[in-house]
Amino acid sequence: MKAIIRENETVKKIADCEEVFWINPNVNAYDKGEVIVDTDDAEARLKRFAPFIKRVFPEVADGIIEAPLTEISSVRKQLPVKGRLFLKQDSHLPISGSVKARGGIYEVLKLAETIAVREGRLSLEDDYAKLADPEFREFFSGYKVAVGSTGNLGLSIGIISATIGFEVTVHMSADARQWKKDMLRSKGVKVVEYPDDYEAAVAQGRKEADSDSLCHFVDDENSLDLFAGYSVAGRRTKAQLDEMGIVIDAEHPLYLYLPCGVGGAPGGITYGFKSIFGENVHCYFAEPTHAPCMTLGLASGLHNKISVGDIGIDGKTEADGLAVGRPSGLVSAAMSTRLDGCFTVDDDKLYGYLAQLKDAEGIFIEPSACAAFEGLVHTYEIAPESAIHILWATGGNMVPEEEKEAYYNRGKSNVANNSISSI
Repeated sequence: MKAIIRENETVKKIADCEEVFWINPNVNAYDKGEVIVDTDDAEARLKRFAPFIKRVFPEVADGIIEAPLTEISSVRKQLPVKGRLFLKQDSHLPISGSVKARGGIYEVLKLAETIAVREGRLSLEDDYAKLADPEFREFFSGYKVAVGSTGNLGLSIGIISATIGFEVTVHMSADARQWKKDMLRSKGVKVVEYPDDYEAAVAQGRKEADSDSLCHFVDDENSLDLFAGYSVAGRRTKAQLDEMGIVIDAEHPLYLYLPCGVGGAPGGITYGFKSIFGENVHCYFAEPTHAPCMTLGLASGLHNKISVGDIGIDGKTEADGLAVGRPSGLVSAAMSTRLDGCFTVDDDKLYGYLAQLKDAEGIFIEPSACAAFEGLVHTYEIAPESAIHILWATGGNMVPEEEKEAYYNRGKSNVANNSISSI
């Protein structure tokens, strides 16, 4: 590993926990006919489940789990950006309040459908609202779901699995916030805590599931079902842009900034957008300087064969949802020719952006989600005046009020100390 650090300037900076901006030299070199997941199938399945979602989560009026796309003109005036600036508020997705509601809930719904159809209790033409009946909850209670998580994926998997009736266990790393563990337990979810990082929690969860034929393990590193659920975001967001009369083409390119942990959510979303907009969308992953696993994997060319610990980084970050040491091999490979680049950001800046957004727009998102903002600094000289920029807010709506206030106060202090980027 010492040779890699010595010979690769980007990896050297990553090892020193410096902020970096890596541009992918192989972007758009992928086979345009390659299909990783069937987004049409995923969208159709979510529509079949809409009556069920509407019944068990009345707050989701139409049964479709989707988030608003909001133009943030006021905060735009304070940031380095040319063109129009939007916030995709997956932070406010119903049920679990994070981007993980897309892939996580989708995978559990697909599991329930697969089991029920296989056992002759459901056909694809049925009204799926009946899956909320007591007899189905009793039926599903004979099956188990497990997942390893730093927090938000665990919330999504835990909440939807418990609602369906599955026996569910969430293996949570030391980085996970206590309130997330408490919330899961309040919903009847078994939470197993680890003093180690994300990899250890995932490894143990996978090990236990492998020994139980009735247990389905939601594998954030390798799941195509998660990836498919996330990919639907591309067409959903295009519909929102269409409603606003916004055209994305070569003269009006789209720039997308996505916080990245192990890579499943931003990878699936990028896949969905690239499938629609091709070279007219430019996607960038955002990571904390102390847990830049995807940036390291791509910049070194080693993908999931290298972890941040291998080059001496501690993996400790305030961005708990991004506290991952090794990237998904599946996603890293897919992004090696689809992703435009990666950038890393110091933890302190996250809180400054959080406070700016709250003051200017009245919108709260969690620190992890604020990593996206730093991308505007790096693309300022690249993007044209006609560009459309979307910051992907990955979570925050379910954060307890006292924690929101603490995050905000820290951010105000950081803004006062000029610890955030401006131009």
